[in-house]
Amino acid sequence: MADPYAWLTPALHTIHRAQWHRTVEAVAGKAGPVVEVGGQSVVNFASNDYLGLAGDGRLIAAAIAATTAYGTGSTGSRLTSGHRQLHRDLEQAIADLKQTEAAIVFSSGYLANLGAIAAVVGPRDGVMGDRYNHSSLKMGAKLSGATVYEFPHGDLTALTQLLQNHRHQYRRCLITTDSVFSMDGDLCAVPELLAIAAQYEAMVLIDEAHGTGVFGPRGAGVVEHFGCTGQSLIQVGTLSKALGSLGGYVAGSAELIDFLRNRAPSWIYTTGLSPADTAAAQEAIALLHSEPQRRAQLWHNVDTAKQILRPSFPLLPSGSPILCAQLHSPAQALDLAAQLRQGGIWVPAIRPPTVPTSRLRFSIMASHDANHFQQLKQVIGSLSPRAKGKEQC
Repeated sequence: MADPYAWLTPALHTIHRAQWHRTVEAVAGKAGPVVEVGGQSVVNFASNDYLGLAGDGRLIAAAIAATTAYGTGSTGSRLTSGHRQLHRDLEQAIADLKQTEAAIVFSSGYLANLGAIAAVVGPRDGVMGDRYNHSSLKMGAKLSGATVYEFPHGDLTALTQLLQNHRHQYRRCLITTDSVFSMDGDLCAVPELLAIAAQYEAMVLIDEAHGTGVFGPRGAGVVEHFGCTGQSLIQVGTLSKALGSLGGYVAGSAELIDFLRNRAPSWIYTTGLSPADTAAAQEAIALLHSEPQRRAQLWHNVDTAKQILRPSFPLLPSGSPILCAQLHSPAQALDLAAQLRQGGIWVPAIRPPTVPTSRLRFSIMASHDANHFQQLKQVIGSLSPRAKGKEQC
């Protein structure tokens, strides 16, 4: 009999030939600017721990205390098994941070996008999303059953044309976008997008995964950064990046959040966030308010990193702590990442199909110090111009 799984071998060969094959690396030690990978101590430019909170002792203590008080797991769906007061406290803290009426916490940011999109649109509706949107936004649109349109990255003129041509065909319309595009580092033009949406009576869902904790006077995100707090929209985010924990959230009107509790499948049918993660995220939000100097240090470090990288690499436009060196091939990306690793610098090689063009993705943290950047400068300086390939991009 024929093996029904025989297709896996040639499929993996194809991935290897394209130099798209990826593996997971084990990291030893506590999260921070220096970690151990493969037995080697490396400066960590691969982490989304923008504020350096994932290894903070206060988050660890909060997680331990919650585990001691409530156990290791939430044991079931919050609708069937109930929830702890700390879940509601975290949701209130998120709503206060985002200055919305309410918020709801999911077990991951991916699940938050899947659940929110699948709940607010369906087969009679349309979704229009930026081509560079995160996978969770794209998958949520597909799973909703709505008709999906993509517009070229950041092209609001093309979005307007899509709305002119198709908005009248659908009961409801949802525009989806990242606030910070995670593989480029650039920002969505939030005020302009919201103005277009209002003109065509379209809902807007903005994923603040890489904006929460990083942007805005209070660290609320890119929506706050652009002065759009209080406008009608759906804000999604994660607790796993700048907030150093795990989980996702949706913030918005009280009616929206009540609706999601009753209609978001990825919230209704999954176990609630663990007590440890919930408490750690709540502590991180408290530190956002009490330690604004973390954000100031982060942006100082971003400027330092740009000064080091720009002479050697063609950087993609970025307004965030994500700095991407554009390269001409997957092979070059892998080679440069390996050379940097030999010098004690850990930076990931990002390749198709994740992105349209290969790149090195440097993620800057508030916890990087002058010694880390000096090492980065020295290692980059030791690379040959041919290896960097600046003239080829």
